[in-house]
Amino acid sequence: MNTVTTSEMNKPFALTGYSAQELKEALAIVEGKKNEDREAYKKLVAETVPKAMFKLYTTSEMISNAKTETFQFFENILDLKNQVYGLKEKQMSHTFSINKEEITIGYRINDGWDDTVSAGIEKVQNYISSLSTSPESAALVKIVFNLLKKDAKGNLKGSRVLELQKLTREFNNEEFTDGVEIIAAAFKPVRSSWYIEANLIKDDGSKTNVPLSMSSANFLGDYSFDFFKQPIEHANAIG
Repeated sequence: MNTVTTSEMNKPFALTGYSAQELKEALAIVEGKKNEDREAYKKLVAETVPKAMFKLYTTSEMISNAKTETFQFFENILDLKNQVYGLKEKQMSHTFSINKEEITIGYRINDGWDDTVSAGIEKVQNYISSLSTSPESAALVKIVFNLLKKDAKGNLKGSRVLELQKLTREFNNEEFTDGVEIIAAAFKPVRSSWYIEANLIKDDGSKTNVPLSMSSANFLGDYSFDFFKQPIEHANAIG
């Protein structure tokens, strides 16, 4: 009786020289090998995930430690700076540099809005849509609609409100001004994360970033960094 090997089953060949039983047995061998390979794959995944997770979790803990300790270091420095210069700076970040090294600590702000922003936008759009189509007004209309354009997440950009406020003097219209004021009042920025950036400074002044990705790491325990006490709602300076 002829024997059909697995390698023969994996390449084209003439079936006429084999009985139905021989082909059935060969197929069973191939199926068995396939199942063994799949089980081996699942076993490898089951062995690898815990090892990788341990590495990642350990690294995450190290990042949290480094982030917390770094902020604690500079908390002492900022405290001394306040005492020496008799002030407490209200800013989103501080940069410290010596020779060839530079470290920046701070926080980032995400734009946020309450539900009244849509009413303000509608008032502004209603007025803009009613303008004549003279070349002068057409240019202003285009500017305003660009300022009201939302980002990929469907949010208005807070920095554009300042530009809208400047245009209230240009239009000098009660409805437009009221709409812009509603938009400005609806602005509710949210502090998103504390971050650290580190750079090595070359002789020519160019900087090489030290990759850290610390923004998503939490501080340890109950530690809270308190040296950026500026109210978040004023961080983007909406007048």
